[in-house]
Amino acid sequence: MQYAEPILRLIKALSTLPGIGEKTASRMTLFILNAKGGYAEELISSIKDVRDRVRRCSVCMGFSEKDPCRICADASRDAAVVCVVCDYRDMIALEAAGTYRGRYHILHGLLSPLKGIGPDDIRLGELVGRIRSDGAIKEIILATAFDAEGEATAHYLKKALNRFDLRLTRIASGVPVGGHIEYMDPSTLGRAMEGRREI
Repeated sequence: MQYAEPILRLIKALSTLPGIGEKTASRMTLFILNAKGGYAEELISSIKDVRDRVRRCSVCMGFSEKDPCRICADASRDAAVVCVVCDYRDMIALEAAGTYRGRYHILHGLLSPLKGIGPDDIRLGELVGRIRSDGAIKEIILATAFDAEGEATAHYLKKALNRFDLRLTRIASGVPVGGHIEYMDPSTLGRAMEGRREI
């Protein structure tokens, strides 16, 4: 038996979301259909609200209702330090840690030649423009992942930003807090040894 056409359309729409396959999309659709208390209307309203009210901050490229965003507008934050991250979730994770008090730049992707993602497909141009126009920036922290795409992006950024009078740093990698050396893979242990510092 086939689903009704409106159900099929919703399943198809939901299955295009990252990490959602057709079976999960089917379960979500049936949950929405069976939900009580105006859940479907609230979901529709929330999606419309996000689409209509949230925009990219013109400074950091993050998502916000205001431009500039709360972090970029906060005078108590260190404007001399900009942490470059892959996406908005990375910025949220760093903010949750509560230790970083600088500003951000969100690339909204990483370089991936195999996927056809080059420098023009992520927010590198905005970062270079920001550095040119903002004389307060003294340090760029590269906080991309330590996988192939994150490393390629960090390497490209290092080459692209070397012409500026900036301190370029990379977040540390290695043994996680609470981790046991005997369980670490060789690559992680190698990075931990290379990134050692004075105590």
